[in-house]
Amino acid sequence: MSQGPLIVIGGHEDKEERRVILKEVARRVDGGKLVVATVASHKPEGYFESYLKGFEKLGVGELVELYVHDRAETHDPELLKVLDGAAGIFFTGGDQLRLSSQIGDTEIERRVRAVWDEGGLIAGTSAGASVMSETMLVSGASGESHRIGDLRMAPGLGLMRDAIIDQHFAERGRFGRLLGAVAHNPRVLGIGVDEDTAMVVENGAFSVIGSGAVYVVNGEEVSHSNIAEERRERPLSMFDVRMHVLSSGDSFDLKTRTPTAGRFGSAG
Repeated sequence: MSQGPLIVIGGHEDKEERRVILKEVARRVDGGKLVVATVASHKPEGYFESYLKGFEKLGVGELVELYVHDRAETHDPELLKVLDGAAGIFFTGGDQLRLSSQIGDTEIERRVRAVWDEGGLIAGTSAGASVMSETMLVSGASGESHRIGDLRMAPGLGLMRDAIIDQHFAERGRFGRLLGAVAHNPRVLGIGVDEDTAMVVENGAFSVIGSGAVYVVNGEEVSHSNIAEERRERPLSMFDVRMHVLSSGDSFDLKTRTPTAGRFGSAG
């Protein structure tokens, strides 16, 4: 069986009106059990309840919460039972470093991977989106040009290889820090996802749904970068950066790194 899809959401997905992204999550779960993992939040109260309401009448068979107060709980057999029979797992927002540090290399992570390897859905919004990549953006200034040294990264769960993901992208002006991340490692694609927008990743490609855009930064043809030479606090310079902007209905081949336009008027 091939690995299941990933749904990578930029945050603040609509939970009350059209619910385009939540409908796609529900469709992929197909009446099965969805585990809502609120692990990224230091104060998870209210997160699960908002998704109970958001997924109401969308056809999800069972909705259950998974939360870990500290890493020691990841060995608790009763806690692990929450993941039994899951058709999908949805990581909510919060702090991506809390998420990766609490469940990384634990039995919970192994169970998550088992669900995915057996064709189940893994979805994540905001911090839950950032943690999908191998190298995870943790912090960096928004709304300004990237300053060398002003970026903190850490290992993510590595469900999406050769990419680094940022969220709340256009809304928080995170172009600079995504360019900085690509400058650090031009091998990886930088992917920025707007709020109420998601990329559905499967079979080596992704398609876009939702009301915003997905930005793809490709650094493989960069001819110059000052990331390693200049002093800290100096603005980043990069030449010959390639960027694609995709909206609902568009798709992107992650193997060939080429976009394809969707049909005009695609829903989302």
